[in-house]
Amino acid sequence: MSIPPGAEPTLWELHRAVVQLREDQRDDLAQLRDDLRSDIAALANRLSEVVTVDVYRADQRSFALRVDSLERELETVKTERDQDREQANTNRRLIVSAFIAPVLLTVLQLLLAARGSP
Repeated sequence: MSIPPGAEPTLWELHRAVVQLREDQRDDLAQLRDDLRSDIAALANRLSEVVTVDVYRADQRSFALRVDSLERELETVKTERDQDREQANTNRRLIVSAFIAPVLLTVLQLLLAARGSP
């Protein structure tokens, strides 16, 4: 049905146009609401994965404590290793002197005996 160019719309046509506009707006608003809900849900998921400043600082403190503890343990191990090395050197000296001293005394006695002590 065609409308002549100068004719004004009837009340029924105006009513139908207004109803159609309302339905379109309602559909658009429903779509916007659904989009907003999905965006808020996505944001909530991302926020649940975000680390708060307090948690980050606590993690940094615990990491610093772990590093300090490991450094102390490393220093303890180094000190113990140095002490073990010193003890091993001392033991070697004792062993060498325990074997060499009697040999030297024997050689000295033989030298004195060879010279003819009175």
